[in-house]
Amino acid sequence: MKFFLIAGALNALLSVGFGAFGAHLLEGRVADKYLDTWQTAVQYQMFHSIGLMVVAILMSSSLLGPLSSLNWAGYLMLAGIIIFSGSLYVLSLTGISILGAITPIGGVAFIAGWIMLIVAAAKAL
Repeated sequence: MKFFLIAGALNALLSVGFGAFGAHLLEGRVADKYLDTWQTAVQYQMFHSIGLMVVAILMSSSLLGPLSSLNWAGYLMLAGIIIFSGSLYVLSLTGISILGAITPIGGVAFIAGWIMLIVAAAKAL
């Protein structure tokens, strides 16, 4: 539980920082399409940072308790942040288009993480 709360809060902090970096330091230095890509990475990182904190709260509450599916949900969301948002950040800074092929793996991790959260709720309720 503690791990996912810290990971969620840290990723939220990084998301805000990366958002500011993109808005203030990348504008005019990278193509507009890459600024949009950067913003997508920031948004998905923040959404799933909140998801990680929700997983942590659910793990600590008596509502769902410590289910292995909650662990999977948290790890998959974290992997999704690293792979999805990470690949988009690097793509935005370098323009290496092959990184776009890696991004969907992170998207699948996000989807699987939400599915595991549904599974946890279904098992507990």
